[in-house]
Amino acid sequence: MDDLHADSGLLESECGKNKLRVRGQSQSSSSISDLFWVTKANEMDSASRTLKHKSKLMSQKGIGACNFSQEINSAEYGESKWQDLPMELLVRVLSLVDHRTVIVASGVCTGWRDAMCRGVLEISFSWCKKNTSKLVQSVAPKFSRLQVCNLSLRSDRHSLNDEAVEALANHCHELRALDLSKGARLTDASLFALAHGCRKIEKLNLSGCIGVSESGLIVLAETCNNLTHLYLCGCDNAGSDQALLALAKNCSGLQSLNLGWCERITDAGVTGLALWCPDLRAVDMCGCLLITDRSVIALADKCHHLRNLGLYSCRNITDNAMYSLANSSKYRAVRSYQKRNSNHYSSNYMAGSAVTKSSTGSCSSNSNSSTSSCSSSNDGNTVTSRYHFESLVNEQEGYGLVSLNLGMCATLSAPAVQAVCDAFPGLHTCPEKHSLNISGCLNLTSVHCVCAVEAQRERRNRAAFNHISKLNLRNVAV
Repeated sequence: MDDLHADSGLLESECGKNKLRVRGQSQSSSSISDLFWVTKANEMDSASRTLKHKSKLMSQKGIGACNFSQEINSAEYGESKWQDLPMELLVRVLSLVDHRTVIVASGVCTGWRDAMCRGVLEISFSWCKKNTSKLVQSVAPKFSRLQVCNLSLRSDRHSLNDEAVEALANHCHELRALDLSKGARLTDASLFALAHGCRKIEKLNLSGCIGVSESGLIVLAETCNNLTHLYLCGCDNAGSDQALLALAKNCSGLQSLNLGWCERITDAGVTGLALWCPDLRAVDMCGCLLITDRSVIALADKCHHLRNLGLYSCRNITDNAMYSLANSSKYRAVRSYQKRNSNHYSSNYMAGSAVTKSSTGSCSSNSNSSTSSCSSSNDGNTVTSRYHFESLVNEQEGYGLVSLNLGMCATLSAPAVQAVCDAFPGLHTCPEKHSLNISGCLNLTSVHCVCAVEAQRERRNRAAFNHISKLNLRNVAV
């Protein structure tokens, strides 16, 4: 009887094992579990078989067969409930856990794998420290609806290869955003695979991919016409005028472009980009030593939505580029004001109101229910004062620079940079909002933003008020 009780306790412990086991050491590289985990997806089946075997032995002895049959039924009942977990609930639960757990869950069973395929739209492999390429090749077929993927590695940056990107491109055709930064081993084969399999891609980060060239980037630009964000920082082999012209002609919706330290880029590529991509919002040309005023003037004249501009260490930039930026702010204010007023007048016209304007600049609007009047300037021109432009900068249309990097541009003068700072109230030199970088420019220490001017004015007013208060107290005492 003691042996029977011992067997019964063993069966109860085996019946209660219904979750995954994790083991840190890998033995082979044929599956996900061989890479960094070992999963026991069929543990319930093995437990059930053990119970049946023990039950057969006990039935031969004629003792406790009824109890063991109940345990078998309970084990089978628990297994069915585990498999019948609603897919919507499973996807919801997995959305609350980290990406590592999501990848582990994809190897539990077929039902969970199907749920991953349908519900997971974003995944990151930045946590993986080794065998990243093999892991990506193993799980890529399970995430066919993936839209956002992060393959930027924190350590062992040389472990990502072209085979991983090719596997991703062959199975994830809905991919919209992909981060391949620090992929030093990647070549043009990765770009060719993306051009063939991920034509809907919109955001691509290739920073640090020194193995890609301009030929691969040209093929990518000719095929993936939906690109809006492209980062090529450190890709000196890929960053060239020919590549920029291919992007300009095929990806006219480009909004953000990072060309940091692409030293072969000249004014020819940047001016073509400004001409064909007027919706550019952010352009980083830090370390592009061949860039001159011509590029900055082209961006100022053509890209009216420009918000971020990086010119760090562009030593050929002079005051002419700064004054061009400052003058472009007036055009942007006029354009925004005219667009807003045209929409206002058109809406009034559609509402059935009649607008008439007198010679003095006043206008009146008459309708069936109300009468209103307004006045404008005598010459009828648009107001382009500084205070009017400040209100325009805060609008959702996004006009005006809010970030400018002029570090190490030693040829610039303080009046020219101050003109830019005055034209764009979104630029700040104060420590709280620091968005105008003038580090390394000793001749620009006198440049101050609106906050600094207002703070200085407030200090002067406070000092004057204190002085007047002291004089009043003295007069009262006398």
